[in-house]
Amino acid sequence: MLEQITPLILTYNEAANIGRTLERLAWAREIVVVDSFSNDETVEIASSFAHVRVIQRAFDGHRNQWEFGLREAGIKTPWVLALDADYVLTNDVVGELKSLDLDAATAGYRANFIYCINGKELNSGIYPPVTVLYRLEAASYVQDGHTQRVVIDGPVANLRTRLLHDDRKPLSRWLHSQTRYAELEAQKLLAAEPKTLRLIDRLRLWSIILPAAMLFYCLIVRGGIFDGWPGFYYAFQRSLAELMLSLYLIDARCTFSESTRITAMLRRQSSKTAD
Repeated sequence: MLEQITPLILTYNEAANIGRTLERLAWAREIVVVDSFSNDETVEIASSFAHVRVIQRAFDGHRNQWEFGLREAGIKTPWVLALDADYVLTNDVVGELKSLDLDAATAGYRANFIYCINGKELNSGIYPPVTVLYRLEAASYVQDGHTQRVVIDGPVANLRTRLLHDDRKPLSRWLHSQTRYAELEAQKLLAAEPKTLRLIDRLRLWSIILPAAMLFYCLIVRGGIFDGWPGFYYAFQRSLAELMLSLYLIDARCTFSESTRITAMLRRQSSKTAD
């Protein structure tokens, strides 16, 4: 069954991660890496694996990059295993993939994750499930806030085993990326009809609840205090991400309020001039 699957990975400056991910894909006949012109050792590391084919494409959005990988990268197998560069397969995951009946009616498979901090597996991770395995002909991508979302034409089942999410890039890289992600996510939330949003996104629109609630949830409800320093690191990271999003939401509202005040003032002045 593994011969019917081609792993597809998107990269940009993933030298800290890509080698570990590719090592767990030795079973694949071919791996396609779509790189956004990394300026670190990502391409050199990926190219050192004999069964990896690297294609470089200028980044113009997550959705476009994934669609390029699916439609124009020359994938020949009927199934695609779509991975971020920090998604690591365990032996159990590979065993489950090998045993799947890929000729059944199922069009995709959704995976849960174990979140890791520098290789330490956390009990408190809250990384959401992701559809990682799907029929090539049944998949398409849409942009969803700061990232992409795959849409599957057909039934999606759940994998029993969990992948590892183990991003070992430096904190400075995370902070830089999160700033942009928070800005895009704020734009998405403010443009959406509130009734169409998930409960957690409606809470985010309040701007004052989630930062503190996330810290409490990760440390106490999810038991992050028992994960040691990695648990505290993760909890503060998630809380900071919510705080940055709240700041962008409040900034947008303040800007809108000031713009509205200036417009009203100009209208009053115009009305007095006309009188």
